[in-house]
Amino acid sequence: MTNDENTREDVRPVLVTGATGRIGRAVVDELLAAGIPVRALTRDPAKAELPDGVEVVAGDFTDPASLDPALRGARSVFLLWTAPPATTASAIDRVAAHVRRIVFLSSPHRTAHPFFRQPNPMADLHAEIERLITAAGLDATVLRPGMFASNARLWWEPAIRAGAPVRWPYADVETAPVDERDLAAVAARTLYESGHTGGDYVLTGPEALSHADQVRVIGEVIGREIPFEELTPDAFRRTTDGVWPRPVVDMLLDAWGAADGHPAYVTTTVADVLGRARTFRESVADYWKTPL
Repeated sequence: MTNDENTREDVRPVLVTGATGRIGRAVVDELLAAGIPVRALTRDPAKAELPDGVEVVAGDFTDPASLDPALRGARSVFLLWTAPPATTASAIDRVAAHVRRIVFLSSPHRTAHPFFRQPNPMADLHAEIERLITAAGLDATVLRPGMFASNARLWWEPAIRAGAPVRWPYADVETAPVDERDLAAVAARTLYESGHTGGDYVLTGPEALSHADQVRVIGEVIGREIPFEELTPDAFRRTTDGVWPRPVVDMLLDAWGAADGHPAYVTTTVADVLGRARTFRESVADYWKTPL
């Protein structure tokens, strides 16, 4: 019997935090599909709306003592931090008191590429949580996804549905969008398979595409050309004023500006773990199943 088969036979549940969000819910689905018992942490179990068979337990990162019932008896924890940073140390202490195995959804702030090297509060928070996990001696895997493929729909669907041009800055800046389902599948594997302890996995899609190229691919998938108009950074700030939080806008513009003229950072980690990785075109075809 292999180590992975031994691990699969562990009947203790995997605890998924952030289980009602789009990433956490996808991790729940991947674990269930693999036949792994799942426990979900949520502030309000009555509103969780998770699949049958999921054990839903109340808990809140802002009250670390409330995490104990969810942590007792868990085999591993998927940590997606969803609270202010004040209680990170106490929360990690609680995890370490009950569980040895943790998979943390972080960001690529250590990656030596200009796109990922711009300082921001989220990167600082992730770095501190990683430090706490290491200090606690947990058996950890850190997942560092880049841009998500579904951002294209979040950002551009309203204009595309309206038949308007996509108006966006940095037309030629490349990223390698990763499908969240691939991220979730990697997370699930690292939670129940052996061999991933100590892993520091930067997760991207398999190909580099500029913003303009991504819009072109969407047009090819939906069957009509989508005009693209490049905005200056200042024009982008004006168009998003009052719609997007200014710190988010500044963070994105700083990252895109730093990456301008550099090839995108692309890894094979998703394919290495899963055997294949979805292309951006495949992601678009799945996300945009309805005509636009």
